[in-house]
Amino acid sequence: MSIEKTLFAAANKMRGAMDAGEYKHIALGLLFLRYVSEAFVRQREVIVSEGGDPEDRDEYLAESVFFVPQVARWETLKAEAKDTQIGIKIDEAMRKIEAENPILKGALPKGFGRESIAPTLLSGLIDLFSNKLPLNGTQADFDLIGRVYEYCIGEFAGEEGKRGGEFYTPKSIVETLIEMIEPTHGRVYDPCCGTGGFFVQSEKFITAHQGRRDDIAIYGQERNHTTFGLARMNLAIRSIFADVRWNSEGTLLRDEFSDERFDYILANPPFNIKDWSGKLLREDQRWRFGVPPVGNANFAWIQHIYAHLSARGIGGVVMANGSMSSMSGGEGEIREALVKGEAIDCMVALPGQLFYGTQIPACLWILAKDKSNGLAMDEKLRDRRGEVLFIDARKMGALVPGSRKQKELSAEEVHHIAATYHAWRGETRDGAYEGVPGFCKSATTEEIAANGFVLTPGRYVGAEAVEEDDEPFEEKFSRLKAILQKQFAEGRRLEAEIEKRLGELG
Repeated sequence: MSIEKTLFAAANKMRGAMDAGEYKHIALGLLFLRYVSEAFVRQREVIVSEGGDPEDRDEYLAESVFFVPQVARWETLKAEAKDTQIGIKIDEAMRKIEAENPILKGALPKGFGRESIAPTLLSGLIDLFSNKLPLNGTQADFDLIGRVYEYCIGEFAGEEGKRGGEFYTPKSIVETLIEMIEPTHGRVYDPCCGTGGFFVQSEKFITAHQGRRDDIAIYGQERNHTTFGLARMNLAIRSIFADVRWNSEGTLLRDEFSDERFDYILANPPFNIKDWSGKLLREDQRWRFGVPPVGNANFAWIQHIYAHLSARGIGGVVMANGSMSSMSGGEGEIREALVKGEAIDCMVALPGQLFYGTQIPACLWILAKDKSNGLAMDEKLRDRRGEVLFIDARKMGALVPGSRKQKELSAEEVHHIAATYHAWRGETRDGAYEGVPGFCKSATTEEIAANGFVLTPGRYVGAEAVEEDDEPFEEKFSRLKAILQKQFAEGRRLEAEIEKRLGELG
């Protein structure tokens, strides 16, 4: 079992009857303290070795390391773990860290000292993270802590069910969008960033492709304040510094970045939200393709994202399947305007069971501000105006090991989807694009119009090619007849057995 699974399983055993949503902030909050303390101690040793002042806060901030005062350091908390007041001391540690690092103000969880939280629970977690999280003073330490943190967020989303899934996008969906959009430089934005998964995966993508993490600037907004704090901690675990903002009204009603434009936008908005203040936004300038219905925010999100793209920006949006075919409230007309306005580059139908706690299938909308030659005006990207790529990935995915209802896409499937999109755009690193019946189809605007501007990939990709069958008809007929006869005989036998048992029962 991996260290991530081991730690989560051990920590989760401690919570007893406590709700997963409440316990999540306790466990992840302590894991965050473990991280910042270890990062501080390592940098402190470097400063001392170079003759610097180990208590100078600026020495740490210059290296993107959070300053941790003595009262908040892990060794201090570890030494006091058995104290019945340990919860109050953890709360104080969180406040002290926020005071020393203004970028974390209001982000860290409090309330560890509540009467409902047993001190033994907190001391048990401190012991667990002290003894079972192996650290050796290298960068690998913080990669490990980041992995554990990310794993725990995902597992807690599964424990919480649908409500948790609203704030956590499954990893394979995030990876698919990242691989398709490839945010390697410029400004990256998520208008409903949840726990920050898209940002973390963007950094991983850049690192995997030998890029520089400081080539991108990250921006985000989140309405749920608790989730906003988790996002900031999640990013801090990875030493990712971002301009992530919170307000209680939400992005659609109060756009924190109204005048900004971004090169890449990645988003998983809440699906089919009815109460989104649509009546107050009927004249909003973002609705270039049509006013979204008051009772559903899906096309408000899609148009918000398109409005924030830079001149050659590209966006990837996770949406409910209904967005591809709904006709209520003028949504069909908005879809038609999006197609005719060359706003849609690609549509991907995803398999069901990818999200935690819900069977609702979803799709990906890939939006492009300029389809004439692509994001970077690179000649290798062809003019795609008048076309939309449809990918039907519904048959992909497999159950996560140990789960009966949770699916995920494999790395090979993620690559296949992304490579198909890149080849269609004109990139040839994975070969030239070819339509595959049952999987992908490049449809013209005329073909889409003939389908009433419904964007469900299944309408366009057709049926899979049937493999050639060399078995002679007579042999096939005899084989199938024998199978049916055997099944019929077995049915008769079971029927006789049932009648016999019923007779014995009188």
